[in-house]
Amino acid sequence: MQLIEEIRSQEQQIAEWRRDIHAHPELAFEEIRTSQLVADKLESFGINVHRGLGKTGVVGTLSAGSGTRSIALRADMDALPIRELNGFPHRSVNEGKMHACGHDGHTAMLLGAARYLAANRNFDGTVQFIFQPAEEGYGGALAMIEDGLFEQFPVEAVYGMHNWPGLPAGQFAVRSGTMMAAADMFDIRVRGKGSHAAMPHQGVDPVLVGAHIITALQSLASRATDPADSVVVSVTRVRGGDAYNVISDEATLKGTVRTLLSGTRDRIEQQMAELVRQVALAFGAAGETHYKRGYPPTINAPAETEIAATAAATVVSGENVLRDLPPCMGAEDFSFMLERKPGCYIWIGNGPGQGGCVLHNPHYDFNDEILSIGASYWVRLVEQSLAARPSSRKTEKDRGGEV
Repeated sequence: MQLIEEIRSQEQQIAEWRRDIHAHPELAFEEIRTSQLVADKLESFGINVHRGLGKTGVVGTLSAGSGTRSIALRADMDALPIRELNGFPHRSVNEGKMHACGHDGHTAMLLGAARYLAANRNFDGTVQFIFQPAEEGYGGALAMIEDGLFEQFPVEAVYGMHNWPGLPAGQFAVRSGTMMAAADMFDIRVRGKGSHAAMPHQGVDPVLVGAHIITALQSLASRATDPADSVVVSVTRVRGGDAYNVISDEATLKGTVRTLLSGTRDRIEQQMAELVRQVALAFGAAGETHYKRGYPPTINAPAETEIAATAAATVVSGENVLRDLPPCMGAEDFSFMLERKPGCYIWIGNGPGQGGCVLHNPHYDFNDEILSIGASYWVRLVEQSLAARPSSRKTEKDRGGEV
């Protein structure tokens, strides 16, 4: 492993930043303390800082040399509404809020890379350090974009990174094309006819109809989709009625749909609405679907994927950069940035994930041993993407002693 020695020697301080952020988690668009910490650190490194983009987002701008090319590196800052069950000293002090997805580590790694790049400036061009709010379901990336992110800070490519429990520390995984799924939500309303629970024949039971709809929805993945494609349809909330002896008038179903292909996404939306309507009709009820599109699929551009994989290989060696992992049906709002700019999203191994150390688990904690790996990757990505041009100035030796 070829870590940058200067970064490796500062790993303990980077870990302290990470643990401080972990202990003070903030939810979507509430990252006041975190964004202040980030902005203060960037300014102390000599980096120009813009605050308040996308409400609580921060962008740091660093230029070197005379080049006009520019790339962006992105880290997310928000936490989750989870009650932390860890007992270590840096556990959350904000009850009901927790960094259970490693955004504390993402932020710390990018800060570590920013400090090194500001001190050494071994590149030719401009780096935009994007610290984004509200990744966890609230579309902070889109908020920053709509606030003028790429107009105010133009770049030719954008890169993101996420820790990946289950992937060994010291490895990366990346693929060209679809890396993660689109994430959509649905609300289904079933309207029946209320009656006494002991006399169901006098009404139309919307809960029974909803149960049949739940079963039928699985056919969208198992029978209506090419087996070589991937679709997930999950009903996660069911509500109907308020009493033991009353059949209600209505029942509601809520859930999520995950797809990898845009054509499949369009088809599932249309077929779901028709399936719900027809199944409800068969029971004498009415069914309607409200389908809400969320994050688009995360799609890596081929050229930028090669750049990212090469940079990762310079840190951990080529055999530790996995290129054949299947796409994940999870979603990521970095996808909005990839819709506007070519780029690449890469996974960095966080270790085995034992003892509940998996994403969105109340026992999760970021692995501090990979902080210098991730920061070194960011630096090598910048240095290779914006390679410094050889100096055109001749030394006295080059000029044969001429003055």
